[in-house]
Order: sequence, then structure tokens, then C-alpha cells
Amino acid sequence: METGYEAFSFYYDQLTENVEYPQRAAYFHKLIQKYRQSEGVVLLDLACGTGSLSEEFAKLGYDVLGVDYSYGMLNQAMQKKLEHNLPIQYICQDMRELDLYGTVDVTVCALDSLNHLDSFSDVKTVFQQVFDVTEPGGVFLFDINTPYKHREVLGNQIYLYDTDDVYCVWENQYEEPDNQVTIQLHFFARQEDDTYVRSEECMTERAYPPEQVTAALQQIGWEVLGCYHADTEEPLREDSQRMVFAVRKTK
Repeated sequence: METGYEAFSFYYDQLTENVEYPQRAAYFHKLIQKYRQSEGVVLLDLACGTGSLSEEFAKLGYDVLGVDYSYGMLNQAMQKKLEHNLPIQYICQDMRELDLYGTVDVTVCALDSLNHLDSFSDVKTVFQQVFDVTEPGGVFLFDINTPYKHREVLGNQIYLYDTDDVYCVWENQYEEPDNQVTIQLHFFARQEDDTYVRSEECMTERAYPPEQVTAALQQIGWEVLGCYHADTEEPLREDSQRMVFAVRKTK
């Protein structure tokens, strides 16, 4: 079994083609303009993956720093950077141990990255790490899967993905404590001779109620500006699958 999402990184973009990165960046950009009080434009894309969202932020004029702990993901991001000639700096780091060269004005952590951490204690560690590197008046925006999604949508489902290059079997196993979903990925990569090479990846996601997340943020010192339904500015609903938090470091 490979670790660090190295196998997943080769197929990540193919399996997430439904993600509309320009629209997601535009949504976060709108919240940044609404809430940021610091003067700079340094943006940290935390758990940046293959850099698709980082590139959209760079196009919007931000000075982008992408951080991820997977070498495989960052290798894909670097290839895009070289191809598109965008001024993005990528660093391989664990988000629980941020060690940047300076401070940032904005941090975005998208696509349920915080759900992948091992415990809520780790989530709180990230909240503190981001707080420590944020300029006064800077903002932290992140999305996170809800307990409803883990329980009612992901559950014990099996999904199949079939692209030109890879066939993927995605198996979920739901456990009640921490609303935990263990995801087993089986990849069958097509070779030039039409044979297939198999690889596997296993990951676990945990979901937390909004009240728990809000309390942890406030305890650290973040000003919680909003908790929204998916990619909107509407209040969270009982059937929201994703919640988006907007918080600010007070001056």
C-alpha cells in the first residue's frame, strides 16, 4: 500500500474533472474582498494538491504560496507551473507544522482537506498554525465536509470511475465515531499494450459539527465571520454536504 497519496496524485485531476476551479476561486475571491482588512495579497493555498486552485488564484492577481505534504501532488503542480508559466511557489510541508518565510494575508484550504487529518486535535493545530502566520486583518477560508455528508451521502457506498487512462473502484466504509469514512481506492492503469497495472490507496476522512469547529476557532482567537452552505453565502442547512467558514485575525 502506498502512502502520502502518491498513487492518487497520478489520477487526481482525471477523477476530479467535475470540480469547477475558476468558479471556486471566484467564490473565495469574493469572500476575501468582503472580509480581508490587511493590505497585502499573499495567499497561502493550504493542501494545494496538484495546484489547480493555486493557478486560478494566481490569475486573479494573488501572490500564491502552495503547501502540500504529498510529493506526488506537488510534482503534478510543478509540471502545470512550468507549462503555464505562473509565479507560484510550492513547498512540501505538513499543514500541522507550517514553517513559512513570512506572513500571509489570506489562507484558503479547500476540497475537504481538513477532513483528512487524523483527529480534531490536528484540526485545531492547523487553526493555530494558520493563525500564527496570518497578518492582522488577514482571513482564513476553508471548506469541510459535514457529518450529514459522511453519514447520508458517502456512507458505505461504492463508486466506479472509468477514464481513458484509468479505471478506479472507490469503496467507502462508514463508522459512527467521528463520523469517519475510510476510503479504499483501487486503480487499474491502462498501459500502451492495453494491459492494466493495479495500485491502491487508503485514506480516512472525519467530519465534525459546525458548533465544534466554531468553538475551536474562537478559542484560538479567530473572529468567525460566517459559516455557509456549500459555495454560497447562505446559512448552513441540515442537509448541507459542505460548510464554508470565513474567519479573520483581528487587528
